[in-house]
Amino acid sequence: MTDLLYSETEDDLRAAVRSLLTDRAGPSVLLGRIETGDPYVPGLWKSLAGEIGAAGLLVPEKLGGQGASHREAAVVLEELGRAVTPAPYLTSAVVATETLLALDTESAPVAELLAGLASGRRVAVLALPLSTAPGAEPLTAGTANGVADAALADVFLVPRADGLHAVAADAVGVEPQTPLDLTRPLARVTAAGAGGVRLADAETSAAAVRRGLLAGAGLLASEQLGLAEWCLEETVRHTRTRYQFNRPVGSFQALKHRMAQLWLEVVNARAAARAAADALATGSPDAPLTVAVAQAYCAKVAVHAAEECVQLHGGIGMTWEHPAHLALKRAKSDQIALGSTGRHQDTIAALVGLPAPA
Repeated sequence: MTDLLYSETEDDLRAAVRSLLTDRAGPSVLLGRIETGDPYVPGLWKSLAGEIGAAGLLVPEKLGGQGASHREAAVVLEELGRAVTPAPYLTSAVVATETLLALDTESAPVAELLAGLASGRRVAVLALPLSTAPGAEPLTAGTANGVADAALADVFLVPRADGLHAVAADAVGVEPQTPLDLTRPLARVTAAGAGGVRLADAETSAAAVRRGLLAGAGLLASEQLGLAEWCLEETVRHTRTRYQFNRPVGSFQALKHRMAQLWLEVVNARAAARAAADALATGSPDAPLTVAVAQAYCAKVAVHAAEECVQLHGGIGMTWEHPAHLALKRAKSDQIALGSTGRHQDTIAALVGLPAPA
């Protein structure tokens, strides 16, 4: 039976992550970092990954991790989405880590890399475009555009025709690209002829990459959920304190209806995101379907929530100084990350035996 509720442990983890992000990566800090062209807050990843132990949640204890599950990782991503935090959690602690866990963890190169990722000492990034969907055939040409968090990686997992290779960052060409979401930098990664250590054969590697992308897509729904929750809460707060005609604007019936509709969408998104996290945590055979449903729904809700946040804040919502635009850009970027909504809808149709949506 699917468990959609949060445990006491998950609530404690949420409190710790939220406290850290509030103290170290609030909206004013992020806006200031973006002005410099480098959105990553110095020392934040070390604290999140090492001190809180968030980076190793998916890694078994015998390999140096926390031995938790996708449910706990989903809680971390909810908070990172809520704060629109620039951090390589989705790319390194989820996608890359889950890919490595699908390989032979008794192999020294894999075990050593997992231990480094779990401690936060190392950051690994799968050298594929952020838009790559779980069921897509990985590129093997050695060059990939739109690779997220490449600037922080010290090792790249590079899919090649003969299998998956771990390649040191100093042997890879990384060319920054201009992203829509300034809090999640993208880059063109060129790893052709860069050598590296082969971690597995082609067949094993392909299955591992699919597993990593599936986990990433499923937990991305939790990031979208956290973002949508912040947008709703911030909008409600603003409309309670913003007055027109001697009344809070939130008391006008038209705005009440819009926020009530958004609240219903966020509640449904929470159910979808939690179901995806639980399916991944339990190894459910329905995980691909549950993940596709979560992504097809949560992506739209996050965008709608961010759009309403910008619009219902009025003029201030359109300014650079207000963080609403950060949420909108992250939501739009996430909408095509790890598969577009249309791609996930096609997956749902295929898995339940229905014609693909027109």
